[in-house]
Amino acid sequence: MKKFHLILVSAALFSAAAFAQAGKPCEELKSEIAKKLEANGVKSYLLEVMPKEKDAQGKVVGSCEGGTRKIVYSKTPSQPQTTTADASKH
Repeated sequence: MKKFHLILVSAALFSAAAFAQAGKPCEELKSEIAKKLEANGVKSYLLEVMPKEKDAQGKVVGSCEGGTRKIVYSKTPSQPQTTTADASKH
């Protein structure tokens, strides 16, 4: 019985957290996600806010404005770095 209550409470907390996140303004949530990505060492990425109905390339990482919009993460190719030795060859 205790296990059932634990599962029920966990599900309720998870639902409440998802609902609270869904109500956030998109730019605020996008900023929070960007900070987490950068803290984990991710450097080349793109976060796009779009209507939830629109198909997108990438992974949905958040929902905002009451669930009417979504934030999509995609990797971007890193820029090749030019060294001074490479620059002198041109």
